[in-house]
Amino acid sequence: MFLSTRGGNLHSIDKGATMGVWNDTLLPRVIALACNTKKAKEARARVCADLEGDVVEVGFGSGSNVPFIPDAVTGLWAIDPSGTARKLAEKRIAKSDVKVEFAGLDAQRIDLPDDRFDAALSTWSLCTIPDAHAALLEVHRILKPGGTLHFVEHGIAPDEKVRKWAARIEPIHSKLFGGCHVTRDIPALIENAGFSIKQLDRAYTKGEPKYAGFTYEGWATT
Repeated sequence: MFLSTRGGNLHSIDKGATMGVWNDTLLPRVIALACNTKKAKEARARVCADLEGDVVEVGFGSGSNVPFIPDAVTGLWAIDPSGTARKLAEKRIAKSDVKVEFAGLDAQRIDLPDDRFDAALSTWSLCTIPDAHAALLEVHRILKPGGTLHFVEHGIAPDEKVRKWAARIEPIHSKLFGGCHVTRDIPALIENAGFSIKQLDRAYTKGEPKYAGFTYEGWATT
């Protein structure tokens, strides 16, 4: 807690409560806007294009992928911890023909059966999950043999100067942006969970700061 003075009066401000309001109420709205740029929508369209059957989405958020879910998808099971984001998703869900079922809050412990789903989807989500390895193991468990993981994520950049800057700024960035990490090795995380990456494109996203803008996009199989 810290103290501030306004108009000569002393006020106590609970920093924990302030961060709670930011993380729970305001940040989901900021993310909903920031992750719906033209470039982001183009990436969502690409990674969603080949989805089919029953799909689990890790980090459903405000439903930004719903408009890009193809007709070949028979159902979408959404996992996300944010109640505010789920409320923001209602309009997108109402406009779509895809059946969306909320299936849990924590991707690290998914309450769904083994070998059940045809595909999984993760867009800018692995950066914020505290134990991304555990979450990917869970995704691998619930996918059928030969099931696919479609992803677009930001992570560690290849350039040493950018890596050093990212390592310096990550503690502040993570605190401000809901636990988001910018130094995670996304391909290694995916492969270490038992997936085989079949396609992987890597590039800096134009218009974003380099330390947080190196993107990994592709798909992998169990």
